[in-house]
Amino acid sequence: MRAARVTGPGSADLASVPVPPPAPGTLLVRVRYAGICGTDLEILHGTSPFLKDGRIALPHIFGHEWYGEVVAYADGADDGPLPPLGSLVAGRTMVPCHRCARCHAGHPQRCAALRETGLYGLQGGAADYARMPVDAVTPLPAGLPEPAGALVEPAVSVVEAFERAALRFDDRVAVIGTGTMGLLAVQFARRYAAEVHAVGIDGPGLELAARCGAHAVFRPGQAPEGGYSLVVEASGAAAAFPSALRLGERGARVAMVGVAQEPVSFVPGELSLQGFDILGIQHGIGHYDRTVALFEHGVFDAEPLLARTLPAAAVPDAFALLESGRGGPPKILLDFTGEAARGGG
Repeated sequence: MRAARVTGPGSADLASVPVPPPAPGTLLVRVRYAGICGTDLEILHGTSPFLKDGRIALPHIFGHEWYGEVVAYADGADDGPLPPLGSLVAGRTMVPCHRCARCHAGHPQRCAALRETGLYGLQGGAADYARMPVDAVTPLPAGLPEPAGALVEPAVSVVEAFERAALRFDDRVAVIGTGTMGLLAVQFARRYAAEVHAVGIDGPGLELAARCGAHAVFRPGQAPEGGYSLVVEASGAAAAFPSALRLGERGARVAMVGVAQEPVSFVPGELSLQGFDILGIQHGIGHYDRTVALFEHGVFDAEPLLARTLPAAAVPDAFALLESGRGGPPKILLDFTGEAARGGG
């Protein structure tokens, strides 16, 4: 099969590798589309913490935002309801063991034996085929628009952010960042909060945020300080954290969806004096079914977020577009539906 790989710093290719062999309790999915994001770009640049701690070894088949068609079951894949052969499913990123103390305590995202698809422990979905545990895929309804399947994975973290922050109908929400996470957050808050404003550095991205439902858009430093009861930091820029604190009113909740890797300076006492709740959003592991329903019912809309769909062979071009990608829609998909994907099974 074909598989998109990072082979070294700044280097990616499409290689021919074996189809993953059967394993008890798994199913085989023929991938249709796979998204790439900033986490994949960190692997390409050699800055990923998973590379630094040895959990990723190169060459590495990436891809944690993907969906496809169920084509086979392995022996032992018979516990509970199973998606029918030929049906579409979205792959899940975090795959817990369901056996450790953390899993039994209801914290599967903190699983002691956690595996993450396309990151460590499980092959990524940027390939013709992916083999997954049967409980690590989510059925997709018939008729769901094509891009939506690849956006379920990032959207679950947005749902987790608003769940943890206990979003209220009277909240005034500021969303920092106009990438995939930020725009999904705008769409969600537009439906369920009193008001949502977007803050970003990219003019076309701010225009797109307005299209996605933002009541107002601002460049950094222009949004009203102390004007928001809930701030969602979705940019991943280190400087956005102190900015988020400035935007929050006394007692505000600040949901950190972006993953910044650089240190920042702030006055810790302000967290106490202002009564802020700082929420670190790891992943929405429990929200896949709900998130699919949100796409199905139009709360989330994938179409405005899609920048380009490229053939699987154009992996280097896809990364180049992602790296230079200021200017509107943020999501780039790799298309694995070509004839080369139809062999095997």
